[in-house]
Amino acid sequence: MSATTPAALSLINEECPLIDVRAPIEFAQGALPGAVNLPLMVDEERHQVGIAYKQQGQAAAIELGERLVSGALKQARIAAWKAYLAEHPDAVIYCFRGGLRSQIVQQWLEEAGISRPRLAGGWKAMRQALCERIDQAALQPMLVVAGLTGCAKTTLINQLHNGVDLEAYAHHKGSAFGRRPEEPATQIDFEHALAKRLIGLTEGLVIEDESRQIGSANIPLDFWRALQRAPRVRIEMPLDWRLAQIQQDYIIDLEQAYAVRFGAYQGWQLMQTQLNNALIRLGKRLGNARLQRLQRLQALAFNEHAHGNPQAHEAWLAPLLTEYYDPLYRYHLEKQRDTAPPEIHVGDWESCLAVARQWNR
Repeated sequence: MSATTPAALSLINEECPLIDVRAPIEFAQGALPGAVNLPLMVDEERHQVGIAYKQQGQAAAIELGERLVSGALKQARIAAWKAYLAEHPDAVIYCFRGGLRSQIVQQWLEEAGISRPRLAGGWKAMRQALCERIDQAALQPMLVVAGLTGCAKTTLINQLHNGVDLEAYAHHKGSAFGRRPEEPATQIDFEHALAKRLIGLTEGLVIEDESRQIGSANIPLDFWRALQRAPRVRIEMPLDWRLAQIQQDYIIDLEQAYAVRFGAYQGWQLMQTQLNNALIRLGKRLGNARLQRLQRLQALAFNEHAHGNPQAHEAWLAPLLTEYYDPLYRYHLEKQRDTAPPEIHVGDWESCLAVARQWNR
């Protein structure tokens, strides 16, 4: 029997190269961390084989697959696997359950003189192990970093060896304005990235205060409930300091990220559209009059920005904070006063960082 390797988290933690031989549509829904998609069958081929399997059984499906992926097409796919293995000779092959597709790839490679193991249990077994790691982490001590919008909570998290940046795994900054140029993470990819980060963290975890939904992803329920019970540090910083942070994160860095991904001109247009749409999404909560006022201020700021003055965005960011985000945050604090978890420290950014570093030592 061809070699297999167990679905151990050490493969993910050590960033072992992985060849995902599932169809592209499966890969797009969620892959294992660090995997490259070099499919045995593309989507249409997989679709046809699936129909044959349902209607005629496994033998007919295998026969059809062998006809669809044969000749020059078969040789091209083998060449793609060989090229990747030439650069990553320790790669492991996987399909959905570690069954027929990865066995076929393994066999074809062996016929070409290359022996590589396949992942026992495939994607499904490794995903189960990753999800179990998240559930186990829900039992570890946690410290939550809270504070008003613009208090650089994410920056603080990333200063810590035990910080867990949920927004990074979601590809989203966690608010109406938090969309990034890259595609948001799928639920599966979010969970896998979170689990990978948790593999080496066996003691206390420091995590930013988040809603359960971050962009398109939801924090797994047990982990979320543990966050809701965890003690907190709360950052308190003045408005001008927070505005400087927001302008850096949501204007300057965002413009750069769009330019890198789409080019300067298209990126500039897409950034404006994103920030305008973010205001619109808050329209019902802001009220029509306030929304229109902020949209006018935003349009003026973009005009100033285009002439070299990105600081002009303060004109709409400041009232957005003082009239919407800050009152909303304080309302939730007051509402949860009797049931909220304990705050072990309230202070400026530096003092909260110091407390977080000392916590759970």
